[in-house]
Formats: sequence, structure tokens, C-alpha cells
Amino acid sequence: MTIRFGYGTNGLTDLRLDDALALLADLGYDGVGLTLDHMHLDPLAPDLAVRTRRVAARLQELGLGVTVETGARYVLDPRRKHGPSLLEPDPDARAARTRLLVRAVDVAADLGAHAVHCFSGTMPLGTAPDTAWRRLAASLAPVLEAADRRGIPLAIEPEPGHLLAALDDFHHLRALTGDPEPLGLTLDIGHCQCLETTPPADCVREAAPWLRHVQIEDMRRGIHEHLPFGQGEIDFPPVLDALDVLPDAGYRGLTVVELPRHSHAGPELARTSIEFLRAHGPSSR
Repeated sequence: MTIRFGYGTNGLTDLRLDDALALLADLGYDGVGLTLDHMHLDPLAPDLAVRTRRVAARLQELGLGVTVETGARYVLDPRRKHGPSLLEPDPDARAARTRLLVRAVDVAADLGAHAVHCFSGTMPLGTAPDTAWRRLAASLAPVLEAADRRGIPLAIEPEPGHLLAALDDFHHLRALTGDPEPLGLTLDIGHCQCLETTPPADCVREAAPWLRHVQIEDMRRGIHEHLPFGQGEIDFPPVLDALDVLPDAGYRGLTVVELPRHSHAGPELARTSIEFLRAHGPSSR
């Protein structure tokens, strides 16, 4: 099996980062989806470069790859989940999110990460779709410039309920921005089950040329709730078969378990998740 599994630190928020990384290495994970947040690697606290070098050394010591994720709920606004977004009417608010993503690119480069993950945000009330898409493209322009400069792909995630919600929306953004080389895709397998018209395994194959990051969990059709494996509706063997051949299409990133609402049981779910994935992967059949 060629899939390189990781686990997201947003599902291990009750652990110190060093303890979380050691846990994942002990369980046999290949890497980590590292969410920049106050409890782990705070992107807004002093001495970020020093702290980043320390994390980079620890990752190397443990033999873990890394993708930088930017889905922290309250890292910019302590009162508004995921605020401000790239779509805000206030240009200063949009700029705050852009600055965070540029900083994430720098952190990713210093960590030797595979990519930086991001998402569009929800469309503000009273905003026309065309206006929202123009804001998104303009807000991402400095991030894509930084990504190009540092050699780090930017992997935007279709997120249910967001402006960029589905794979077709990603291709709309590609066309709108002139298809810049650093712009790639985060594919969340659960989101495919939730709202795409094709099965998750087909989504993997269709998205392969643009994939820079993969997230995985169970989910039910039409319900955006990240579930532990076996609690949703996804047929995982075909999905894992499709993921297993991604390196043939040039994919070098991780497949990261994404359970951000299950930190209370994080260590146990990290163990059972990798056992499930191994048991349902191609090498087990």
C-alpha cells in the first residue's frame, strides 16, 4: 500500500503538540496535518520562526511528513468561528485572512511541508456570487504569489456550505485566477460522500491531477458531520484503492484523518483509525 496516512492535530487538541506527534509516530502514521492554532503552533504568537524550527526538528526526528492546515476556528477572531474569511465586505478583514495564509506558507516552507490547506469561507449575507468570487480571487493572489516564491502548493478545500463547496467550484476558481501553478486541491473524502454527485472513489480519480492534500473520515449523504470510520456510509475499499494509485499521478502528499470534533477521544481514535484504514486497504485484501 502506497498511501501515506496522517492524522490531524485538530483532532488532538487536548494533547501538547510534542505528545501528539510522538503518539502518531508510535502508532505508525507517516505524517501529520498540523493546524496552526493557539494550542499547538500559534501563528500569531511571538518567536514563530524559532518555534517552527523546533517543530521541524521534532518532525524530522520522528520521521513524520507534514501538511499545514489553516482551519482553526478562532485563531483570528475569538468570537466568530472561521472569521474573518476571504470573502468579507471589509477589505481590512479580508486582508487579515490573507496575511494568515501567507504566514502559513512561510511556516510550511520552514517545516518542509507538502502543502498549505485553506478554504474559501461562507458567502456573507447580501453578497452577490460574482462579487464573492472576485473577492476570493483577489484575496488569494498574494497567497499564491507567496506559494510560488516558497515552492509550496496551496491546496484549497471544497467545503459544504462555503462559496467553494464542490469540485466544480474549484475548477471555476482555476479559470477565474488563470490556473496558476501553485493552486491545487484538498479533497475531503467525507465531503465527497456528503454532496458530490459521483461516488468518493470516482472523485479521487477525477481530482487526481490537481490533488495536493487529502483528508479522510466517514460521513453520511447530505449531512456534514465528520464521523469515525464505520459510523457513516462510505464504502472505503474502493476509495483506498483509488488513493493507492495516486503516486502514479504524481501525488506525494498525505491522506490525513480529519476528526476535529473528537479530541476528547483523540488518542484512541488515532489508534482505531489507522487500524481501520490498514484493514480496508489494498494490502489487506
